[in-house]
Amino acid sequence: MRRSRISIAISALGGQGGGVLSNWIVELAEANGYAAQYTAIAGVAQRTGSTIYAIELFPQELIEAEGRDPVLSLMPVKGDVDICLASELMEAGRAVNRGIVTPDKTTLIASDHRVYAISEKENMGDGRIESNGVKDAIAKAAKKLVLFDMNAAVLKSSSVISSVLFGALAGSGTLPFERVDYEQTIQNSGRAIETNLAGFALGYDNTRGAISDNTEPECGLGFTSASALMAQIEELPDNAKIIATYGVHRLVDYQDEQYAQLYLDRLAEFADFSPELVGNISRYLALWMGFEDVIRVADLKTRADRTVKIADEIRAADGQIWYGHDYFHPRYEEFTDILPASIGSAMANSKMWEKLCSPLFNKGRILRPKTISGFLLLRFIANLRFIRLKSLRYKTENKRIMAWLALIKKVALDNPDLAIELAQCPLLIKGYGDTHAKGINRFSRIMAVAVQKRDDPEIVQIIAELRDAALLSDAGTEFNSSLKDHNTEGLTGDDAQEGEFSWAGSS
Repeated sequence: MRRSRISIAISALGGQGGGVLSNWIVELAEANGYAAQYTAIAGVAQRTGSTIYAIELFPQELIEAEGRDPVLSLMPVKGDVDICLASELMEAGRAVNRGIVTPDKTTLIASDHRVYAISEKENMGDGRIESNGVKDAIAKAAKKLVLFDMNAAVLKSSSVISSVLFGALAGSGTLPFERVDYEQTIQNSGRAIETNLAGFALGYDNTRGAISDNTEPECGLGFTSASALMAQIEELPDNAKIIATYGVHRLVDYQDEQYAQLYLDRLAEFADFSPELVGNISRYLALWMGFEDVIRVADLKTRADRTVKIADEIRAADGQIWYGHDYFHPRYEEFTDILPASIGSAMANSKMWEKLCSPLFNKGRILRPKTISGFLLLRFIANLRFIRLKSLRYKTENKRIMAWLALIKKVALDNPDLAIELAQCPLLIKGYGDTHAKGINRFSRIMAVAVQKRDDPEIVQIIAELRDAALLSDAGTEFNSSLKDHNTEGLTGDDAQEGEFSWAGSS
């Protein structure tokens, strides 16, 4: 006996093939004795936003028996959806939140990978929404849950996520059709048949539990002084060893082995302190020492693995010619930052030089790294790595780093909790340009509070509250309010310039 009606909802981001998937389901149903209707309810955010596709299927034999057409819904109705497909974890969470998924009725088929929202990316700190809570919620909300990383299957098959979802739908057995019927639908579409069938097969097999490939990548350091550096890492507390290993990888890639050695030498000075303190310093010191500058950006833009990744994402065929367009808008300050410190400082403080150079920096420009001229220009900038440790930017950042470490060391013996809070404050420092300027300004003001009020019995709580407030928004409203609440709104980075504690260019 055929089911009288099947209600399906698809929740996908624009550009992820939700429309293609809907068409496949409609064509599948119509080729196998069902009437089908689908409606797309488009969003207005990134690309075409989060789009919901509503599909209803009704068996033709029941229509013929009744002698009249059914009335099918134009949108998903809460508590009345049999199958929900979601192209990303948060889309699955939103479907649950909308009431589309219910524990007595709905089979939820979703990918557990993340496409981060703009609100998550623009956060001053780690703005990512915690995924495990969403997974727990959707597991409780659905009658049956099919959840795996479909994006990995997309990359493995060079297909699109709609084909993997279609395969997962077939593998779930929730529709009264055979696997061959699904595959015939893809073949009838006449579009990218081979890759879509490959994605379909991975989706089907993952749903049936036929694949379990969780091979972890090798983690060898792969450079000449690896044994010496690893021996030094082994002397660190257990919770810092993994972070320090990644830190060494990052800094060798960023500069060279000697720079990574400097990182470990600095960490070694804190080896006798608490594991929590060493762990925090190992993380944030590695990030800070690998600060973003135009040399780093140019290097990353011209790497071969970036070209391969983009080619995979756009599904470029072998031998197909394609070009990427990268937008750059460097500031005058970023130019002077990569110059030798004495020259860069003189030019940074010269209105005449700034005016003369302004035509080069007053507007953005587009470069194509795959063209000869674009590649050579960016590689020239990337190869300036050899002067980085003599540059104005390095001198400035290194002075800040040394002051931060000196302050932590000074307070660690008398107030270890304060040292731990201070060790986490470089979380505020990220990116380049205006983002970096705002972060270093807030960081420096917090350091000023730590220096000026370090004998305050509430100083640990004050620093924690200021740091948390500084991460809440780009505008800094909450941070300024918190400074005012603690009677510290008048302090700037200059107020931290007490002997060894000095932040150059901080306010």
